[in-house]
Amino acid sequence: MINIKDNESLSILNHSCAHLMAQAIKHLYPQAKFWVGPVIEEGFYYDIDLGNAVIKEEDFPAIEKEMKKISKDGKRINRIEISKSEALEMFKDDEYKLDLIENLPEDAVITAYRQGDYTDLCRGPHVETVKEIKYFKLLKASGAYWKGDASKKMLQRVYGVCFSTEEDLNSHLNLLEEAKKRDHKKLGKELGLFMMSEYAPGMPFFLPKGMILRNILENWWYEEHTKENYQFVKTPIMMSKELWETSGHWQNYKENMYTSLVDEREFAIKPMNCPGSMLVYKSGLHSYKDLPLRMGELGQVHRHEASGALNGLFRVRTFTQDDAHIFMTPEQIESEVVSLIAFIDRIYSSLGLPYDIELSTRPEEKYIGDIEIWNKSEAALAAACKAAGKDYKINPGDGAFYGPKLDFHVKDSLGRVWQCGTIQLDMNLPERFDLTYVNSNAEKVRPVMLHRVIFGSIERFIGILIEHFAGQFPTWMAPVQINLLPVAEVHYEHAHKLKELFASKGFRVEVDDQNEKIGYRLRLSSLNKIPYTLVIGDKEVENNTVTYRVIGNQAQTTVSVEEFIELVTNEVNSKALRK
Repeated sequence: MINIKDNESLSILNHSCAHLMAQAIKHLYPQAKFWVGPVIEEGFYYDIDLGNAVIKEEDFPAIEKEMKKISKDGKRINRIEISKSEALEMFKDDEYKLDLIENLPEDAVITAYRQGDYTDLCRGPHVETVKEIKYFKLLKASGAYWKGDASKKMLQRVYGVCFSTEEDLNSHLNLLEEAKKRDHKKLGKELGLFMMSEYAPGMPFFLPKGMILRNILENWWYEEHTKENYQFVKTPIMMSKELWETSGHWQNYKENMYTSLVDEREFAIKPMNCPGSMLVYKSGLHSYKDLPLRMGELGQVHRHEASGALNGLFRVRTFTQDDAHIFMTPEQIESEVVSLIAFIDRIYSSLGLPYDIELSTRPEEKYIGDIEIWNKSEAALAAACKAAGKDYKINPGDGAFYGPKLDFHVKDSLGRVWQCGTIQLDMNLPERFDLTYVNSNAEKVRPVMLHRVIFGSIERFIGILIEHFAGQFPTWMAPVQINLLPVAEVHYEHAHKLKELFASKGFRVEVDDQNEKIGYRLRLSSLNKIPYTLVIGDKEVENNTVTYRVIGNQAQTTVSVEEFIELVTNEVNSKALRK
């Protein structure tokens, strides 16, 4: 799925379409006033004050009809340069535009764009005429607070998308329909994986089948990290204010932290695992011979996200980061990052997730450390990518204030991009916590530190996997791997004996012996996305065979029980991905 914001021509087209939509809405709702209408990855939106009116999705055809009428009229889109005083006069009846203008310098050259009877304050650029804006679709409407501030007025946000050809638009709309079918909130409920509750907003409840999936991922995480010589720790979920002052979170992140008074001492539930790992490292003496020290933690964190931003497993208030903090000498940076890239590559490849790497460099302002150290650190990350045989894109100035980073953007089966893995160099916490190791000259010196995640968070990654696989998980990951369907009551006993046999081989298996027709139960098994559905009838009992269907395939195959066990065992052990 294309990122419209990153495509220059599509970005210009979509921004122009936002103005076209605003002009059409102004025709149909003369009282409408407009806040901002930016381009986003999925297209565009406009925030609108409609007074007492409400735009619903059933109103979209009328708005689209008016948009097409304006487009056919073919008016040019003209750029106008005006002074601040002229802008204040032009938009004197629009409090939203006045708010934008008043925050500009007195000598600012302000631009507006005019098309026919509609003029809006805007930096541009735009297409030349409205005639170029032909292939568009309004997608959804929602509420949005003015400036994102819950204390301010609720505006209406209308989303849309625009392409240069009808074919591209239809292709995109088909992908959106497929994405709806894969929505992890919908599938999570249907498959019994997780639930949400008003009693704990933004805090997911994992149900039994969801816990099977989660445990499989976490156990795999431990197994793979053990191969890479990681040590594992578990740090407290609540620690005192003094620790968060040392780490800098109290000064910079307190509004997103949950705090509590205990024995007249202020504590905070951790929003990040790093400070706890600093204390673990600091609890012992370290030599250069001990490094690199790789410290892994599946640590649960809590962050107070705005209620309007919460979104299933994608945006939550509590989640488990698959954190690791790696302490090393400066000479080990490149080799350690090369090793990490290979590790991350192995994990993503196992799940059929291609990815791109982005190197974020030193911010222009508000950074710590010497520029020389930054340059060396950025060069080390770039050299590691090159040594690992991986291309990367520079994201200038987007590093954290304490160090450059590599971000891993995975692409799912619909082509959507998700930022998951990160390798972050940190020049801040080792200094703040006075971390040291003894070098070969018996001197105490600072270690270099890497923060690192692969999944990003367990919860969000599960949401991504649900949508990537459309709920049809590979057999090794599926909460239920085998579903046995006895044709009639006379086959029940044999089906349950097979269940015991398969369970003894480590398979996750169920028997559906409800008093329903076999066709109904086959369909139910398919809806539950179970990899193997086995029909047990007279022939299977007499010949000690099984007849199975693979999810997504109507073909039936009959094999011996032994052959079936070998088939599934090989598929599970190889972590095979189904085509």
